[in-house]
Amino acid sequence: MNHPIIPITVQGSTRQRKRQAPKGRRVDPQALLEVQWALGDASRQADLLIEHLHKIQDRFGSLSAAHLAALAQEMKLAQTEVYEVATFYHHFDVVKEGDDAPAALTVRVCDGLSCEMAGARELLAKLPSILGKQVRVVAAPCIGRCEQAPAAVVGQHPVPFASCETVADKVSAGQVTHVPEDFIGYRQYREQGGYALLRECVSGARELESVIKTMEDSGLRGLGGAGFPAGRKWRIVRAEAGPRLMAVNIDEGEPGTFKDRVYLERDPHRFLEGALIAAWAVGIDTIYIYLRDEYHGCRNLLEAQLELLRADPPIPGMPAIVLRRGAGAYICGEESAMIESIEGKRGMPRLRPPYVAQVGLFGRPTLEHNFETLHWVRDIVEKGAGWFSSFGRNGRHGLRSFSVSGRVRQPGVKLAPAGITIQELIDEYCGGMQEGHSFYGYLPGGASGGILPASMNAIPLDFDTLQPYGCFIGSAAVVVLSGHDSAAGAARNTLSFFKHESCGQCTPCRVGTAKALALIEQPQWDTGLLAELSQVMRDASICGLGQAAPNPIDCVVKYFPHELEKS
Repeated sequence: MNHPIIPITVQGSTRQRKRQAPKGRRVDPQALLEVQWALGDASRQADLLIEHLHKIQDRFGSLSAAHLAALAQEMKLAQTEVYEVATFYHHFDVVKEGDDAPAALTVRVCDGLSCEMAGARELLAKLPSILGKQVRVVAAPCIGRCEQAPAAVVGQHPVPFASCETVADKVSAGQVTHVPEDFIGYRQYREQGGYALLRECVSGARELESVIKTMEDSGLRGLGGAGFPAGRKWRIVRAEAGPRLMAVNIDEGEPGTFKDRVYLERDPHRFLEGALIAAWAVGIDTIYIYLRDEYHGCRNLLEAQLELLRADPPIPGMPAIVLRRGAGAYICGEESAMIESIEGKRGMPRLRPPYVAQVGLFGRPTLEHNFETLHWVRDIVEKGAGWFSSFGRNGRHGLRSFSVSGRVRQPGVKLAPAGITIQELIDEYCGGMQEGHSFYGYLPGGASGGILPASMNAIPLDFDTLQPYGCFIGSAAVVVLSGHDSAAGAARNTLSFFKHESCGQCTPCRVGTAKALALIEQPQWDTGLLAELSQVMRDASICGLGQAAPNPIDCVVKYFPHELEKS
């Protein structure tokens, strides 16, 4: 019988033959030209990946698969590396082959707690039909405008106290960008004595040890939430071998927090002078400023003011100041995640030790500070440590900038003595409760700081005073609840936020936030299971997001049991 002969040897070229094209997605020549055009003459160094993704997204409205492949080739990075970074951040719209690009204009409506209380859900329900299919309407995590609730953003233009009418008007008028007005610019700041203190430091008129000692004696602690003594941090980083770097955190993404934005929009050079004084004291080569992407107007302002500062530096040999743009990730408020993002990577918190002060940005010792901490440096050094520490109530010392929102008559940033109570804050600084609302409860430290009932209105608000009650002050984001609200509803809102913002690196946080939210969305809470879940998240999560996420739930169970009995 005849059988067909099946060849078993390779015909023609062998496996060693050179491939005609590289493996993986091929780069489209037109897409490569468009990417090169968008990037211009900017450096292609790897840590600029996020900056370059922004350039392409801003230019073309989204990130197509073809553009991502072209960007990878242009920056000599693996396509997987570019893709994983682009898909990590909420503000990048990655469009795969065959998918439709998003609408040219996006309207973001904040669904944070303060905005939800002010009617954000109604806006999200009505706006899509009003604006039509040419406008994309999406719910957004806290955008840092809680005192203007409900807040929305049309393109890059914020809409305070948003209504369907005001949002539609902005869309019709094409108002999609924002530049703050009525702030103290560079020349005005110099005319008012700005940067004179910096010149005194650099010239030797002020002794280095005296300045650091003043900072230590003032008692100023980090005002981003961690509360580490600022002067001690300067001394620690200065003791590390150079070159040293600085990273300034303006990623205030904690729901309820907006103080940094308010100060930045009013007086940007006060914090820049503080940063330069810290750089002089610690021996810093380069300052990196990490600004959250939601603050588009602040970015426009800072870019312009930094250009003026560089063109006419107040001191010789001024350290380089680099502005880096976030991309919508709450986790990047954590210092090591922020550093990863500045390096052009996903914002994944690092395991510690080593600490950022030892091995930080680009592997160098890094002085990391919150914006407001640096905002106070000039006043403290000029007026003395005693000036700052002379403020305070109930045995506490210093000043605190409280971001107050919710059911008060006059929300906003309230500069008040450290140790003030919530009742004093409401009555003396916020004009009392809104008409028709009675004080029911409050979040003393934003979404992660826990929830307390109105009956506990005499606790001094400061570092270390709230921990005995299972809460903390963090960045002093105070959200006031009334009888129209419920603590359980507030907990559901905050847990939804944490589930959305978990970076996913560790299982206790990634799974724990999702499981906790599912449990508290039930008519009856399984408090025993929630307690076990809370303990695991606290003990095993890598960073503060997972460790603090259970705080609102634990507080509802402990201080608002009557709400659970009703459900």
